[in-house]
This record gives sequence, C-alpha cells and structure tokens, in this order.
Amino acid sequence: MSGGIDSTVAAILLLEQGYELVGATFRTFDSITESCLANEKGCCSVESIIEAQRMAATLGFEHHILDFRDTFRKHVIANFVSEYANGRTPNPCVLCNSHIKWGKLMEAAEQYGCDYIATGHYAQIAEHRGHLYLKNAVDTHKDQTYFLWMLTEENLRKTIFPLGGLTKTEVRQIAFNHGFEQLSKKSESQEICFVPNNDYRTFLAEQGVVISQGDYVDKQGKILGKHQGYCHYTIGQRKGLGIALGAPKFVTKIDANNNRVTLGEHDDLLVSCATISDVRLRDLTWLTESPNLQARIRYKSPAVDATLDFRHIANENSKMLLTFDTPVWGVTPGQSLVLYKEGLLVGGGIITC
Repeated sequence: MSGGIDSTVAAILLLEQGYELVGATFRTFDSITESCLANEKGCCSVESIIEAQRMAATLGFEHHILDFRDTFRKHVIANFVSEYANGRTPNPCVLCNSHIKWGKLMEAAEQYGCDYIATGHYAQIAEHRGHLYLKNAVDTHKDQTYFLWMLTEENLRKTIFPLGGLTKTEVRQIAFNHGFEQLSKKSESQEICFVPNNDYRTFLAEQGVVISQGDYVDKQGKILGKHQGYCHYTIGQRKGLGIALGAPKFVTKIDANNNRVTLGEHDDLLVSCATISDVRLRDLTWLTESPNLQARIRYKSPAVDATLDFRHIANENSKMLLTFDTPVWGVTPGQSLVLYKEGLLVGGGIITC
C-alpha cells in the first residue's frame, strides 16, 4: 500500500470480494540521511507510509511497515548510480518490482500467512499454452506491464491485479463512492521516489559520481563545445544542452570513458535494430514458431512490429538482436525493451545498443 488511490481502491475491491487482507508498506530509502526530505510525496516516503496506515485502519485490516532499505540500496540505487556512471539511462522501477515488490514482499507474504500479493498496478494475468503471462490492462493509457516484465510465472501465480480490468476514471469513481473524495482527486507523482525533486544529477554527485565538463562532438568527432558532464544527458535529449549551434540538435551518443557527448540531427536517432541483454522469455517454443512480435522501447512508446533473432540465445543472459519492421527513434541503452505477442507480455531485456 502506498497510501494512494490505486492501492486503496485495490484493497476496497478485494474486501468486497471476500478476501482477508494484510496491508504492507515498505521503507526503501531514508529520506533524511539521503536528502530526500523534499521529495516526501513519493510512493515510499514517510508521508505515504502514514497515509497507508490510515487507509488500512479506515478499511479495517492490519498493516505492517517493512524495512527493505538495504535490499533497495543494493539492487536498485546501486544499479541506478552505476548505469548513469557508465553513460546509460536506467529504469529503477523495473528492478524495484522484481527485487522488492515481487522479491522481498513475497517473503513477507509467506511470513504473514498470505496466499497472494495484490497491488494497484494496471495489468492483467492470462494463461496461454500452459504458461501464465502478463496481459495489457484495459486502460491502455495506464497500462503498467512494461515495468513488470521481469516477473516470473511463479510471481504471477501468487499475484492479483484488482485494477487490471478498470479505467483510471472508474477507479477514481470507486474511491469517491466509498467516501474518499479527496483521494479520488489526488494527482499522481511521476518522479523517481528516491531522487529529491527529480534532480538525479545532484543525487548522483551525492553518491560519489564525479561529474566534470567534457566535449560535445558531432558524428565525425569534431569538437562543438563543452558539456557539463555526460551524466547530465540522455539519448534523444534536445533541451537543456547549453549550446547554440544554429539548429536543434539531439544527444545521439554518450561516451562515458572519454566524457564525450555526440550531438546530431533528429534522424540520426532512427535505428532498425537493437541488442538486448539479461533476456527473459516465457515460452521459446511458441516464440520460435513465429518470431514476429511487438516491442516497446520505453514506457510511453507505442509497441512496434519487430522480429527476434534466436540464433544466439544459449541462456537467459545471452544477448539477442531485435530487428524493427520500421526504424524507431531514440533507442536508449539501459532502458528496458519489452516484448508482446497477441496482447501478452512474452519477455524482455535491457537495451545495450
């Protein structure tokens, strides 16, 4: 429970369906020692923990605060810092879901004698050919399956998504109908929960990442000017470059080893293929029968038609090549590339190039 509308409505629906609930909210970072006091509206802040406690008490079930700070720092924050230090753009929510919400929380569920865990994510679960899959939520604008691609079948077997068949508008109406008028109108935070004011550059510096000036170059290697440190930039960025070149330029490459940022034209970011590592695929037999899939290269990107090359997959950690039917823009190393087939999430990986 985050104290927000989605987890609260999920609890309401489960109670109405006759489930016995145990609420859990976890601490993942120390908002005082990590200078996150200014970001006390995140999903795991002190404010949200207090609100979750209040919601559980109002709805009439027990609530526990779980301290997962060590695991979160080891698996999520450390990866976040390391990826940026290596010139890549990480997706911490994916790792949090895998290691915390469906890792440590699964252990806690067993401890409290719970048969399932339930969350306020917008996602559904479906069975196909003997396997369980994530399925897109009814509300395509809120669908969160992209962030859940690392979940295993065992995870899904013990998971309930009460909101998967609802729209956000319907969820707000349910909250309103149950007397949570203020909650039904509450806006949502899009910030990274452990980064104050979404200022990840300052956060990286506080974590010991040295950020120094380097060279902007064009694709031929010609020096164009100075940037403020490669960690300040991400692939596809156009605004905030601090350099005037007479025409809009985009970040097309980040060279962490040499502290160089390459600037180019919009079309320089169009690519026909991508390589992914840390590959997880659900049913290789089904996929190899027809390797034509749909791929999402970031959360808000539409799924595009693509084909997987299975020739080099020997194990889960093998790299795989994905070819897009039509060139896509802004493929970003470090982000997740998530694969769908017939509306089911069939796998994914981390973009390497």
